[in-house]
Amino acid sequence: MSSINASFIENPYPQYTVWREQGRVVWSDDFFGGAWLVTHHADVEQLLRDTRFSSQRTGGWVNGVQDAQADTALTQRAFQRFFARAFLFLDAPDHPRLRQVLMPAFRPAQLAKIQGDIARWSLELVQQLPSQFDFMQAIARPLPALVIGHLMGIAPGMEPSFTRWAQGLAAFIGAAQPTARQLALAQQCLLEMVEYFERELLPAHAQLPEQGGDMVHDLVRAAQEGRIQNRTELLAQTAMLLFAGYETTRNLLGNGMLAFMQHRDQWELLCQQPELAVPAVRELLRYDSPVQWTGRRASADMVLHGQPIQRGDLLIALIGAANHDPQRYEQPTDLQLQRGQIGALSFGSGAHVCIGAGLTQMETQAMLATLARTCPHLQLAGTPVRDGNPVYRGLLSLPMALS
Repeated sequence: MSSINASFIENPYPQYTVWREQGRVVWSDDFFGGAWLVTHHADVEQLLRDTRFSSQRTGGWVNGVQDAQADTALTQRAFQRFFARAFLFLDAPDHPRLRQVLMPAFRPAQLAKIQGDIARWSLELVQQLPSQFDFMQAIARPLPALVIGHLMGIAPGMEPSFTRWAQGLAAFIGAAQPTARQLALAQQCLLEMVEYFERELLPAHAQLPEQGGDMVHDLVRAAQEGRIQNRTELLAQTAMLLFAGYETTRNLLGNGMLAFMQHRDQWELLCQQPELAVPAVRELLRYDSPVQWTGRRASADMVLHGQPIQRGDLLIALIGAANHDPQRYEQPTDLQLQRGQIGALSFGSGAHVCIGAGLTQMETQAMLATLARTCPHLQLAGTPVRDGNPVYRGLLSLPMALS
């Protein structure tokens, strides 16, 4: 019987404790046909930093889906071509080369330029709230869509399309055992996204002056200068930026607000001291991470904590479990805004640490501070519904009321 069931989706942390107590490296058939699980904070951090473990894992992932139809082979090859070139799934030397291209847009000085816009958009969304509303629909989805759309130079009005694309990709990437249906939807979403970029976005940005002012312009400029090798690589980075820039922030906002509603004392503390929004986001990331795990493949035979690992074996770095490791955090199941400076592994570690971590935190801090100042009497108005994704942990709906 699989451990990845409805109970796990609702609350995976008890199962993480079971796996953690079973050993430092535990085999499970629940993940991609079989994988080694790593649950302790120190071990997860080591796995994410160790170059013996490769991020290049999309081939077996895509091609291993059962019951895929033969007539979709051409589409599947096209999907895999773009999917595999996203810098998230690349090792050195390609990963650092592409990260160097993308990094300038996420430096603190660059992000500071839109901090005022994010604060303004946050306030505008809050001011539009009716007395009862779905937090996901009214806040958690539109804010990151506005921000990433602005940063990428996407025309207003495209948000419904690219949020649909992001959700289709998330359902596939976030499945412990992807189905043919999930693969087909992810293929459709990624290829629609690529078609939009190639037809609408890239041509317009190719004509911009040297200082175009958005992420897509920077990618097009890098391709013209040879720092991005080909069209496939350019389109893959563009698609992954849009997906990651939306999905993680949406889930952090939703998980965070639910956590506050379940810990009223901490919500009241934030309302009394809105300046605690910065440590609040750090603690929310630890408490219920929007990304629960990531994978690596062993590039050589080795022994890990006494367990023989064979070249090609898949290892799952359970970030959510690491963030609740009692050897790292006192009372890990409690939400404590004033926990201190101990960070979480929610954005990864090492060479692949999330490039957009600062942006996600900035958006969430702005929205939480706005809500704390203007809507201190927020409360649940119904039963939250999880979206069923075990990796990109989030909510479909979060009914709330202003008082």
